[in-house]
Amino acid sequence: MPRAVISDLRRSAPHGSLPPCGGGTGRGVNTNAERVPILLLRQNGRAISHEVLTATSVLVATPLPVPPPQGGRERCGARLRNASIALAALLALASLGTNTASADPIEDFYKGRTINWILSAGAGGGYSSYAHVFAPYLSAHIPGKPNIVVQNMPGAGGIRAMIYLNNVAPKDGTTIGMVHSSVPYAPLYGIRGANFDPRRMNWIGSINAATGICVSWTASGITTWRDLFDKEFVVGGTGAGSQMETMPAMINKLFGTRIKVVSGYKGGNDVYLAMERGEVHGRCGGLKSSIKSTRPEWFPQKKVSVPVQIALERDPEFADAPALIEFVKDEKTKQILQLILSPMDMDRPLLLPPGTPRDKVAALRKAFNAAMKDRGLIAEATKANIDLEEIIGEKIHAILERAYTMPGEVIKEAKDAMSLTGAANE
Repeated sequence: MPRAVISDLRRSAPHGSLPPCGGGTGRGVNTNAERVPILLLRQNGRAISHEVLTATSVLVATPLPVPPPQGGRERCGARLRNASIALAALLALASLGTNTASADPIEDFYKGRTINWILSAGAGGGYSSYAHVFAPYLSAHIPGKPNIVVQNMPGAGGIRAMIYLNNVAPKDGTTIGMVHSSVPYAPLYGIRGANFDPRRMNWIGSINAATGICVSWTASGITTWRDLFDKEFVVGGTGAGSQMETMPAMINKLFGTRIKVVSGYKGGNDVYLAMERGEVHGRCGGLKSSIKSTRPEWFPQKKVSVPVQIALERDPEFADAPALIEFVKDEKTKQILQLILSPMDMDRPLLLPPGTPRDKVAALRKAFNAAMKDRGLIAEATKANIDLEEIIGEKIHAILERAYTMPGEVIKEAKDAMSLTGAANE
């Protein structure tokens, strides 16, 4: 509860208008003719009460310690004036002590603290690039400006980090997470070990939305949509449930391509290294921003090609690459594709663990919004080839609610299309 602050200490009556003393009796005159405001209590900038001294106030109309000497009326008036001044000084000192404390409990909480930012991806990839660029601006807009430390926690296609955030991480606002956008869907599809409800998470917002693509190392000879039918396209993956594995499986199931997943890489950056070494031909998923931030020369130098866009419409940047929706022939398949691709609408989602106090959630959402609009961030993101598109936390909640209320048949067929081998019932 915000504290009241003592301020505006003043006397509104001139010295000559103080109530007169009574004929040397040592008692104040009982009169309501004069009222002397002493202080004003304020709370959140709003006046809430006045304290006044009157001739009947305890502070004024109390017996003086000694009878007034001759000329008591004048000298008593002087004593009262001096008493009022002394009281004013005392209250001024009290107000100084009160005003030294911050009136913002969020600022009080975060000042001098550290926020741990957990990433579900390994170091050196797109998630790390985003986090390290974004963290200073998020910190600057959080009251108290806490230090933010980025920690990588890859594993199980991102589920390991989500389990930590759900079960282990402090729920006081000092731990945030950024997980793969496919991770909140793992429980929907029955992925083994995904024992959490993403709808209970406190979603802060997403730094970007993604265009899904498959990229191939151009030297591999696989560069077009037709090549995915004529040749085996070997791509890297990080574990069941990750887009790097679910997207290729879905394309094979719905369209009959020949994409093979080699699983077991720690993170997306390891897959890029494998592409450069010739271990795999490519990778599928929400990769545009990741490649631009970690391998900015790849697209301009045509080191990689885009055989297909995993999207509901073409991204003009890859105008020659078809979008999957162009090959859909019925409404049911369209629904399945919409569900499977919905994670890309929140490509870099930030969250607080369930049970985090509402005031901390509101404060971090506000800071996130301010950081996304910060001109410094926009300039630095442009320099680092990082795309920004703010998705607010409430929209992420809405995306997940819509997905979790889809008809069971659509969910099942989406799961089957992605060949989720980590599902609990397989």
